[in-house]
Amino acid sequence: MVKKEVLLDINGRNDHIAQHVKEHLEERHIFAVNIMGAPGAGKTTSLENLIRALPVKSYVIEGDIESDIDTERLKKQGISATQINTFGACHLDAPLMHNAVHNMEMDEGGILFIENVGNLVCPAEFSIGEHIKMLIVSVTDGSDKPYKYPLAFEKADMILLNKVDLLPYLDFDEAFFMEGVRHLNKDAPVFKVCGKTGEGYDAAAEWLIKISKK
Repeated sequence: MVKKEVLLDINGRNDHIAQHVKEHLEERHIFAVNIMGAPGAGKTTSLENLIRALPVKSYVIEGDIESDIDTERLKKQGISATQINTFGACHLDAPLMHNAVHNMEMDEGGILFIENVGNLVCPAEFSIGEHIKMLIVSVTDGSDKPYKYPLAFEKADMILLNKVDLLPYLDFDEAFFMEGVRHLNKDAPVFKVCGKTGEGYDAAAEWLIKISKK
């Protein structure tokens, strides 16, 4: 019972801070997207493609256990990006986000992309002040991922199926994948994209703009 009460207290504190983060962003007309996905799914490459397709200012927070490789990669393209290192934790949480957004320079409204730590488990469990969750999954991850990691798919507001250029060369059962997705989540749009060619990101960006204005 004590363990349960402690967990409830931790989650309650996280949610309270997450709500403050969201209000802080909304005051600045910033729409926040929590990006989830396994290592190698193409999260950063998808970010680059989405930002190029968007007509609004974009900001990025990169969450990693170690290093700032992706942040420096984005900065070289003129993208406003900042780094959060968790030093072992498998996900970002609201207190980390609170510190990051209060130290970011956001001089105009737009979209804040938060690239969470790469895995399909922990990031889906914690609110960090986002307005929506975007799940990026690659065809190279396998078509069984909705069945093995259901919470990430349940929580997703939009899903990007990346690396579709490799479909002819892989044993990826798209019908099986979509059946699993729709069993868990009937509403999230699924966009087939290719980080290498940029295919599909225009449609994803258009949907993002529409949802951010609601």
